[in-house]
Amino acid sequence: MSLFRSIVFTAALTGVIVGVSVSAVQFAGTSQLIAKAEVYEKAGEVEPQAITTSPMVDAHVHDAGHDHEEGAWEPADGFERMAFTVAANMLTAIGYALALCGLIAMRGKPVTWREGLLWGLAGFACVMIAPMLGLPPELPGTPSAPLGDRQLWWIGTALATAAGIGLISFKRKPWAALVAIALIAAPHLIGAPAAPQGMHALAPEALEHQFV
Repeated sequence: MSLFRSIVFTAALTGVIVGVSVSAVQFAGTSQLIAKAEVYEKAGEVEPQAITTSPMVDAHVHDAGHDHEEGAWEPADGFERMAFTVAANMLTAIGYALALCGLIAMRGKPVTWREGLLWGLAGFACVMIAPMLGLPPELPGTPSAPLGDRQLWWIGTALATAAGIGLISFKRKPWAALVAIALIAAPHLIGAPAAPQGMHALAPEALEHQFV
């Protein structure tokens, strides 16, 4: 029980610190760009209905972009939106920290702060860097593949990268290195789901360059 409490406390504390830090960076950088892009996205949602006459065409255009439900709830601009952003970042960070602490505990060996840092960097590579190579962050209104396809590719990429890093770290044999390289490269050789052809981003190109 003491080990469980230690894992939960460590993950919660780490998640709060990371969540607040990430939110501060977002508020200083990308949040304003996202808000500007949402203006173009909301303006573009009614455009297909104005220029097309076939319900089937309208449905295709709507489904090809980001998913939106009519009348879906969203936090109000200002404090409410900032609060939900901080909460979401904190919960996400706590979830990642719990998974990482659980894996370290399952190993059954004491971990120094240097080893803990390496574990954290490996986790960041698995869930952030590797998936972003195929599915980079996008502004609202950017055409994208169906959500299910993107989620499946993201999960596969994260798992393959984790398995590859694990083989390199714990096996330290030539065959393990070859298998690890194949695992890490496989999702990118297969390729991430692509956005439908013929679609274009609603936000201006200059705004996209600032976001990237």
